[in-house]
Amino acid sequence: MAPDPATPRFLAFYAAVFAAFGAASPFLPALLQERGLSPAALGVALAAGTAIRLLTGPLGGQWADRRASRGGSPKRVLAGFVAASAVLALAYGPASGLLLLTTVSLMHAAVLAPVTPIADALATQAAGRGGGFRYGWARGTGSAAFVAATLLSGQAVGTWGLAAIIPLNAGLLAAAAVVALLLPEAPGRSIRPETPRPPVSALLRVPGFVPLMGIAALIGGSHAMHDGFEVIRWREAGMTPTAASVLWSASVLSEVLVFVVAGPALLRRLGPAASLALAAAAGVVRWSAAAFTASFPVMAMVEPLHGFTFALVHLTCVTAIGRIVPAGLTATALAFYATVALGISGSVVTLGSGPLYGWLGASAFWVMAALCAAAFPLALRLRLPAGPAEAS
Repeated sequence: MAPDPATPRFLAFYAAVFAAFGAASPFLPALLQERGLSPAALGVALAAGTAIRLLTGPLGGQWADRRASRGGSPKRVLAGFVAASAVLALAYGPASGLLLLTTVSLMHAAVLAPVTPIADALATQAAGRGGGFRYGWARGTGSAAFVAATLLSGQAVGTWGLAAIIPLNAGLLAAAAVVALLLPEAPGRSIRPETPRPPVSALLRVPGFVPLMGIAALIGGSHAMHDGFEVIRWREAGMTPTAASVLWSASVLSEVLVFVVAGPALLRRLGPAASLALAAAAGVVRWSAAAFTASFPVMAMVEPLHGFTFALVHLTCVTAIGRIVPAGLTATALAFYATVALGISGSVVTLGSGPLYGWLGASAFWVMAALCAAAFPLALRLRLPAGPAEAS
């Protein structure tokens, strides 16, 4: 079979955009702390950026779906958001203090929120054409690029300081904006311009959609403490930036294995409910270990569980959404998942993580373990309608 022409374009886009994420996200909280934010203020700044995604993510997804339904170009919407995020990333350079840093965080998060949902919608639609392209390849490539960029960023931080992440992030986002314009024009499931789009409220009536979002919110929200304070804790324990980047990269490298190999196999063998239950159990183990120790050997064993607590959850949710959501709402549903389901839990937990970490220290990770424990029985009871084959 000839290679699907969509494959190299999506691989290049996911590599560029996730390399941008990898260059900045592990060290951004530490940069904000270096700029003078206390743990509580850091929680406010991060939570403000997460909260704005609740609005701009679904709106951006709706805009892309509307453009597609009218015969327009969703990829141009995607490219515009990525380009704006590249410009705003540079604003972190001169910013300092709670007000300015929170403002930059809000603006940057606002334009970044629709990027991954729109790209995921285009990729899952391309995978649905049956031409040989699979969503997991693109997302796995993105994770691999995240690892490489995180390692590079760790070396840069060790040499030039935390501010080195700013030009790295902005430059990679600019490259991703260019590549977005090269994506296939209309890659897959679409509706004719004259066909009315289902209302957004139809998502809430899709059988299984609401409980699926609830499970994703619990497991996804449990990562907030890790994303905001794990590197800070490692640094306080004497871990070097290089060692921290190795651990973070190990967690994301596990994503590659799950997205490309293990995840699709688990979904076929276990189904969505058992796959999500497995992810919840992995979260209990991961966050319980984090509550006990910051030892490098222990962290090296549990950080790869990220492949289950994030990648398996994401692959399951994206596959299920592509299977059960009505045509014309793909990007909107994926934006709802990424920004409302994950955004609400992420915003609440991130906002509380600052005071929790300041009060309890590492013991705050027990709260994250409890969120995953609550998701476990919900996942076992999940029932989704039958549909076409997975889009992974």
